[in-house]
Amino acid sequence: MGGPEDRKTAKQLLPLAEGARVTRLELFFDLVFVFAFLNVTRLMADDLTERGLIRGMLLLMLLWWCWCSFTWVGNLVRIDQGFMPAVLFVAVAAILVVAVTAPETIVDKPGGISGPLVFPVCYLVVRSLHVGTLWYANHGQPGLRRHLLRVGLPALAAVLLLTASALISLTVGSTQPFPVKATLWTLAVGIEYGAAATVGAQGWRIISAGHWAERHGLIIIVALGESIISVGGSGELVLSPVSWSVLGVGLAGLVITASLWWFYFDFIALAAEQALHDARGAARGILARDAYTYLHLPMIAGIILLSLGVREVLQHIVQPPAAGPDGPLQVIDRAVLFGGVAVFLLGHLGFQLRMLGTVLWSRVVTIVLLGLLIPATGAVPALGLLVLLAGLCLGLVLVERWVLAGSRRAVRGAVLQEQVAHEARETAWRRRHR
Repeated sequence: MGGPEDRKTAKQLLPLAEGARVTRLELFFDLVFVFAFLNVTRLMADDLTERGLIRGMLLLMLLWWCWCSFTWVGNLVRIDQGFMPAVLFVAVAAILVVAVTAPETIVDKPGGISGPLVFPVCYLVVRSLHVGTLWYANHGQPGLRRHLLRVGLPALAAVLLLTASALISLTVGSTQPFPVKATLWTLAVGIEYGAAATVGAQGWRIISAGHWAERHGLIIIVALGESIISVGGSGELVLSPVSWSVLGVGLAGLVITASLWWFYFDFIALAAEQALHDARGAARGILARDAYTYLHLPMIAGIILLSLGVREVLQHIVQPPAAGPDGPLQVIDRAVLFGGVAVFLLGHLGFQLRMLGTVLWSRVVTIVLLGLLIPATGAVPALGLLVLLAGLCLGLVLVERWVLAGSRRAVRGAVLQEQVAHEARETAWRRRHR
């Protein structure tokens, strides 16, 4: 959300500057999302059906909105000054509770407190802190406060829908109708995302393009870290005897994860940040909303689906079904494995198109190929599928390094010159003020 034109903020809140970067407190805030993403993966792994995937994706979309809310706040005021640390710690606590109760967000388990009711309460806390902080920061700016109403009222409507879903659990119990509850959650997600899309250009302001791009790059790293933890830290891998198959799963999973890192960070993210720096005024805010707030979500979802697919491959090898460890995976397992990478690449293509107005056709071809591999690899052993995916990702990396060598050098060279110049200015400043 936006910031005041005269760069003044209310008492105890300090405005962000153009050259601001991510603070340690924001990194601490991101840590809770490692746990949250991990539990979303576990939630879907425990019920790897269409129903389980819907539950996981709906939960992820609302968790993502919680993260985005405080990313907008952090680009308006200094998140580690004044009373903002206290606000952030309360938000972290609420998100942690949501992550703990993730398996019961839509479908309650017998005994204990109502998991579905815990979520709307915690979600209300996070969204209230977000809207309340921006309302306070925009003191004396009635125009911007009116924009906040267009975000705050839909948030309240979303909470009411989530609460209605929870009340179904309390009244109906184990016979709760999942389609009705999933519909209520879908409406809540649609209201939140749709309302943000209708906010006028004045309501979206980016003070520091560097801070904004860095925050979203770091959450991509958090998701990639979760994908490694979800495989390397799973019980099947930790408790299993070391074998070539287990090592192969770990190494192939690492190659795929590293490839996703390369796809995002090698030069597209650098070029996109420069484009965001060049944008001005309301156009910068709208660009940031579309390319980062909206189009980073499918990238996060793709990484989580990939980690789920790799977990399924590992479990298939360590705890083989009747057909044995060399037997094929079910179609839904292949769909999350190949589909996870495809969804990530599709989101990244949208991000590139929105920020730079270009498309990498090598990735379009790869997405189509991944879709074709889902039905075509029914007879391929589980480990073979993972090695095939790793080879495909690595091959795409090598092709793009060769085909895009000139563009990569130009973008990376410009960014390096900017970094060196910034370091020289900082060194000179420190020498003068020591």
